[in-house]
Amino acid sequence: MDPVGVAAAPPEAGPGPAWQSKCPWGAPNTTSISCSLADVMSEQLAKELQLEEENAAFPEVVAVAEGPFITGENIDTSSDLMLAQMLQMEFDREYDAQLRREEKKINGDSKVSISFENYRKVHPYDSDSSEDEVDWQDTRHDPYRADKPTTTPRKGFIGKGKDITTKHDEVVCGRKNTARMENFAPEFQVGDGIGMDLKLSNQVFNALKQHAYSEERRSARLHEKKEHSTAEKAVDPKTRLLLYKMVNAGMLETITGCISTGKESVVFHAYGGKSATEEKVIPPECAIKVFKTTLNEFKNRDKYIKDDYRFKDRFSKLNPRKIIRMWAEKEMHNLTRMQNAGIPCPQVVILKKHVLVMSFIGQDQVPAPKLKDVTLSSEDMKKAYYQILNMMQQLYKECNLVHADLSEYNMLWHDGKVWLIDVSQSVEPTHPHGLEFLFRDCRNVSQFFQKGGVSEALNERELFNAVSGFNITADNEVDFQAEIEALEKMNEDHVQNHGKKLSMFSSDGDPPIYDE
Repeated sequence: MDPVGVAAAPPEAGPGPAWQSKCPWGAPNTTSISCSLADVMSEQLAKELQLEEENAAFPEVVAVAEGPFITGENIDTSSDLMLAQMLQMEFDREYDAQLRREEKKINGDSKVSISFENYRKVHPYDSDSSEDEVDWQDTRHDPYRADKPTTTPRKGFIGKGKDITTKHDEVVCGRKNTARMENFAPEFQVGDGIGMDLKLSNQVFNALKQHAYSEERRSARLHEKKEHSTAEKAVDPKTRLLLYKMVNAGMLETITGCISTGKESVVFHAYGGKSATEEKVIPPECAIKVFKTTLNEFKNRDKYIKDDYRFKDRFSKLNPRKIIRMWAEKEMHNLTRMQNAGIPCPQVVILKKHVLVMSFIGQDQVPAPKLKDVTLSSEDMKKAYYQILNMMQQLYKECNLVHADLSEYNMLWHDGKVWLIDVSQSVEPTHPHGLEFLFRDCRNVSQFFQKGGVSEALNERELFNAVSGFNITADNEVDFQAEIEALEKMNEDHVQNHGKKLSMFSSDGDPPIYDE
């Protein structure tokens, strides 16, 4: 007998009838295989029998050559490397299946989805089934997103007969207005009006539209004010940069802090440094006046600079923000005139745009008190009155200026004498309102010293004539102001016709100087 082959004896036909051999309840015919014990224990025979059973059970299965370890003929289970590769492949497939489940859980029905493709171990075409694949181009309808209202055709209506609907239909217009709210600014919250099937009337929509535009402009103004304006006790980035440059250049040693705030400016204290030139001497203590870059306080005060003949030609050519720089330049020029005339006032150090550096009136970071805050004796009060009267006459005659805001708030008491500050609004007497400003200053000074107990204090009309040199003899204040306005009108007409200042403001004789 061949040790490899298997001898099978053909079945012998029995003597019984043919239907007995085909009876389903009959005993099956068994074929006896005769082989030796060595053949039974042969491993090769066992493999051949296993292949025959597999081919009989799965005749249509075609093996795909995916590698040397996939086909039945090449599988070698005795190799540890082959077993490790098979286990790794199974682990990778389970890992990819877990990734696909995570993708489905995270993405859901969202149109914007994420992919773990870069983290997969086996590519999609290597997977056993494609049921778990994710369609990244899924464009299914979103059940939670409401449909936008349909547009009305060009003919202006839809439907026929009783079912006709025009573009002026209340429901159609309401839905269109709701959809148009999406065009508002992003910061204007409109909600999900389309999903709620909200219908807005034209009146309500127009009101909301106007409110949205107003809020957008208001937020823009607030942003501009925050970025470009000077706060109460702080400075904007551009001003801070100017101060840093002064400190880095050595002009200022250090800036200690804010000492005064007002409607138009903020004043800081600083210690002076060294000047680049020997001609300019920087005082030990300086006052930095920063003009606020907001236009709220300057809108009603442009008359002080718009009609000033020194800046009239430049005023019409500048934008409003540059007017503030001109305001600082105006104070610098006025202080220079006063300093040349010997009037006690801050000394100008340097001007940078809207930042004016002056000498500090005070000592050890403590500013000199204002005249309204200091308590003076009767002798000092009388001395201060005659000094102010003398300064007003010097300011008018020698400096050709009118303070235009002279009061106890703009006069400091330091080293036993009065110092004048805040002359940015000072104008020349030939200003269209120069004499009115002078009369107002005289009223403020006269009332303050009369209340302070100075018996020698003149009233406002007498003080006006003493300072200006005019001899206006009016019995009451109304007639007095009328004559002042007439003089201003004559001067304005003369300037417009001849382009010159009227010489009538310069008296033939020097105005009287009042001393103590």
